[in-house]
Amino acid sequence: MKLTSRFTILVLLATVCFATTVTRVTSAHDDASIRASETPTPSPKVNPAPKPTSIPVATPSPTPATVQTVADLQSTIRQRLFSPEVRRGRIGIKIASLNSGKILFENDADKYFMPASNMKNFTVATAIERLTPDFRFVTSVRAAALPDADGTLKGDLVVIGGGDISISTAFSNSDYYKGIDDLAEKIGNAGVKKIEGDIVGDESYFKGFRIPDTWEWDDLQSYYGAEISALPLNDNAVDISVMPGSRGNQCIARISPMNQIMRIVNRCVTGQSGTKRNLRVFKQIDQNVVEVSGTMPTGDNTYQASITITRPAELFVAILKERLQKRGITVTGRSRTLANGERAFPFSNGASISIEVTKLESPPLSLIAAKTMKPSQNMYTETILWTLGEEVGRKNGGSGNSSNLGLSVVKGFLKQIGVPDDGIVQWDGSGLSRHNLITPSAVVTLYTYMAKQSKYSQAWRDSLTIGGVDGTLRNRFKGTAAQGNMRGKTGTIDQVSALSGYVTTAGGEQLVVSLVVNGVPTPGARVALIDEIVVKLANFNGKIDQ
Repeated sequence: MKLTSRFTILVLLATVCFATTVTRVTSAHDDASIRASETPTPSPKVNPAPKPTSIPVATPSPTPATVQTVADLQSTIRQRLFSPEVRRGRIGIKIASLNSGKILFENDADKYFMPASNMKNFTVATAIERLTPDFRFVTSVRAAALPDADGTLKGDLVVIGGGDISISTAFSNSDYYKGIDDLAEKIGNAGVKKIEGDIVGDESYFKGFRIPDTWEWDDLQSYYGAEISALPLNDNAVDISVMPGSRGNQCIARISPMNQIMRIVNRCVTGQSGTKRNLRVFKQIDQNVVEVSGTMPTGDNTYQASITITRPAELFVAILKERLQKRGITVTGRSRTLANGERAFPFSNGASISIEVTKLESPPLSLIAAKTMKPSQNMYTETILWTLGEEVGRKNGGSGNSSNLGLSVVKGFLKQIGVPDDGIVQWDGSGLSRHNLITPSAVVTLYTYMAKQSKYSQAWRDSLTIGGVDGTLRNRFKGTAAQGNMRGKTGTIDQVSALSGYVTTAGGEQLVVSLVVNGVPTPGARVALIDEIVVKLANFNGKIDQ
């Protein structure tokens, strides 16, 4: 081969090698392992290659949120019902548009379920409608004659109860005496300085046994199983505290407010520090005796509980006598209550021959309804039911005990708003009875009526507990779209959880919901199911009413 040809070939090979080397180094500038493995090919000295110019990248537009479909929401809820922890239970659901009534989802909506405190919906709604939000409970104080010029009232001072549940710590910032003191002040302002007679409690306004039928005996010790009286005081319960004493000595047990009606039998002994607490506090059925037994270790925390009191009217008049005397009003007699059928004053032409000395009125029912529904107060609800029986049932010609009359009033109201006669089976006002039955459809009918047709819809809404804010929902839905949004009524007893109410979707539509879970033994599993469904509804950004 000629020399010129060989030189030409060498130049061409060198050019190819140089091009290959530049290409590798440029493409691997972010990969150190590639740079380390490459051996640069010798090449003639050339001007450095120009640095690549950066190419501007357009900022992507925000991806619009996916609009959910009703079908997707329904599928999600349906799948959740088959979760292992709830699949053996029974789940009743009805979810409907408040605006159109269109059903979003239902599951066994016309089947019976035990409601727990969801029964309160029917009782309180009826009271708001039939009694009106302005209704007030009245406690009347009467005597045979007014006090004389010296302020002496000759004869008994009779306190006639009207079921005023607001004479309670719940309405007076936990003050045990505020409600009674308000009544004592009114008596003093009426000119009474001395009572030559007894302080007598008349609770005959209500008719019937003081504990609702079908309540279970093991509920009758705690405050939530308190009995009903026309002269209620402090939720018809007292607070008990038990704390350890010194080692080997008796524990210290106290009842508040202090009184002569409730007696403590204390057999509790203080044990060695660090040992396990073995404390038993038991109230005997139909007796105002609390037995405290077992052991508490030295330095242990104080045990506290609220327990019901039997015949609370006796406590009412006993404390009233004490508070009158503290105000400087002399009472020569004792405190007592009227026996069944006993009359405080003679009657003439069907009316009592007596004079009203003064009276105490409760706050309006609108406030009492909220104090009933938000914390789910059983005794208040039963008192409201019995009051319906007297103020509506008996005054319209009904007969029988107060509870049955009240149940008839509720039934009549539900029939009026379109709930079938067999839509619910009601044995009490509060839902503590395990014999109660409701259907989710009946609940949705009630909530729809109260929101759209009731003259008192605002009072109704104001009575409901608010998710993450107050009442029995204060610790639920925090940090979710249901906080401050879900508004309704809960229900809880053994193997039962329920929640009914209103929730607004992310798409701005109001829904009426009724969720009832029966037969699931784990409370957390029941509540988790309910709450997940509510949050899904609150987050739903699609449209139902199209």
